[in-house]
Amino acid sequence: MNALIILPIFAFTLCSVLHLIALRDFPTIGLLDFPKRYGLSRNAIPYPTGILSILTFLLIFGYTAPWTLQSAGIAISILLLTLISFLDDRYTIHPAVRLVGQALIAFIIFATGSRIYTLTNPLLADGMINLDTINILFPLSSFRFPLVLPLWSGIFTIIWLMITMNALNWFDGIPGQVSTLSTIGFLVIGSLAMSDRVQQPEVALIAFILAGIAAAGLLFDFPPNKVLMGDTGAMFFGLMLGVLTIYSGGKVATAFLVLGVPLIDLAIVIVRRILKKHNPLRGNSTDEHLHHRLLRKRWSSRMIITLTAGLGTLFGTAALFFSTTQKMVAAGVLFAVMLLLSLYTSKS
Repeated sequence: MNALIILPIFAFTLCSVLHLIALRDFPTIGLLDFPKRYGLSRNAIPYPTGILSILTFLLIFGYTAPWTLQSAGIAISILLLTLISFLDDRYTIHPAVRLVGQALIAFIIFATGSRIYTLTNPLLADGMINLDTINILFPLSSFRFPLVLPLWSGIFTIIWLMITMNALNWFDGIPGQVSTLSTIGFLVIGSLAMSDRVQQPEVALIAFILAGIAAAGLLFDFPPNKVLMGDTGAMFFGLMLGVLTIYSGGKVATAFLVLGVPLIDLAIVIVRRILKKHNPLRGNSTDEHLHHRLLRKRWSSRMIITLTAGLGTLFGTAALFFSTTQKMVAAGVLFAVMLLLSLYTSKS
């Protein structure tokens, strides 16, 4: 129990100190954002500080986690994601290259043992959908052992991780929004892992450590922000929220309620772009995200973050006590709320 308190506090403190150092040293080494690129008149600020959150997590994860194939896969995937995201933040990478990289990252996590085997479905007699009914054999003669991977589990796991990565990344249009939602998400997942029905203290520890890291970033990127986490931070938090969902027994419904706002917003934007025959992977000025549309309605950044945090907290906390059927109903209610907000923001 002491570790569940001490390590998250240590993570919060270390990440906060690293942000203070970044405020002093990032300008010196040229790690600043590009306000003129987006027509902003303010001075450049440290960017991307998401790398500090990743560094904090890897230091603690490397010390606390047992070094297994599964944990090694997580660490390698985080490093690869950091490289891709950091380069994209600094130089801009083609969307297709980013997408392939994300798929590779998700595959590494799946292939090294972090995967979803079943989904709960209250409409079925046994209440479960098995995702390991078809296995694919990958003969790896150089390693002298066969790798057997479940096909449907792999497809679902990879798609799920890519969705969580991109949902938070695309929702990073307002500083502080991703840090706020990530903090809430990690706290909910940690609480779920500590509950009697799950009982996974090791998952709870990782979740609470990440909550501490996200909260530390929030001190610096909440409006008026002093730093920008960039894709580097948003993609990392999205990946870890997806991974912890898998670790906690494939609680996709719970994660959906916590991340419902960015996930549904992601779906709405993609549909809107496809209908307008635009590239769904590339943003444009005609089909903005919910936060852009609320800004156009003269909502302040803090008001939008409050809305996002309120919905995430309300539905995420409810998910801790709801049955699967109740979670499905709650997801339908959240979807209706998002459609109403979309309708509201579409009016001039």
